[in-house]
Amino acid sequence: MIGIIPAAGAGQRIQPLGCSKELLPVGSRVVDGVERPKAVAEYLVERMIAAGADQICMVISAEKSDLIRYFAERSYAAEIFYVLQQKPRGLCDALFRAEPFARHHEQVLIGLPDTIWFPENGYRAALAAMQESSADAGLLLFPVMNPSAFDAVISDEYGCVQEVEVKRNDAHSHWVWGAVTSTGPAFHDLKLLWESRHREDEYLGHLLNAHIAAGNVVRSTCAGELYMDVGTLEGYRQALDYLRSHKPHREESVRAA
Repeated sequence: MIGIIPAAGAGQRIQPLGCSKELLPVGSRVVDGVERPKAVAEYLVERMIAAGADQICMVISAEKSDLIRYFAERSYAAEIFYVLQQKPRGLCDALFRAEPFARHHEQVLIGLPDTIWFPENGYRAALAAMQESSADAGLLLFPVMNPSAFDAVISDEYGCVQEVEVKRNDAHSHWVWGAVTSTGPAFHDLKLLWESRHREDEYLGHLLNAHIAAGNVVRSTCAGELYMDVGTLEGYRQALDYLRSHKPHREESVRAA
């Protein structure tokens, strides 16, 4: 199983920063008995590993060398490697930079590194629902108050996605996708579809709509409880407040690198 993390964006919504937005300190962990800041991207890495990912591919730009340095100084139960997106060409372009590696895996996990969501085992729920329905892709959905800022998802009574509404002011659902699962072959097919559409799809939602229109099944799972977009100042404050007031019952201890 492989996780794909698109981390090449400049983070314009929360600039100026002195580091990559994925390294914003949110919450903390205990290292050798000392409480240390925790980077926002670590939450996604941990969720992917908890779901069974043994490889994680981060897609970065040339300016994101601090990401490499940060994760190289820490130990994880998965191999983390990097692929370069030379120019900012949107989410789909970033994701498919990892396709040569992902196509060989049975399962693929996709997530956004400037978000924090709960429950921590959300990927497992999405994978289980995808497999039960014989779908080749799945969306883990979260309820939000402002769906127009995200990609709202319209599903039928069986959980099959009918449409992804990409950042529409008149969104018809308050459930938005926050993470994606797929099979390796399905991810490869998505790339072929993207290329057949002249690589014009910048957002994943538009490509998924074309994938569904071609007769493929995408399964939605309304297992998400809380979704925080740390890529905005408002979301960053929300995450700080939430984690401060919801400390885990048992703090995690990790060995210093």
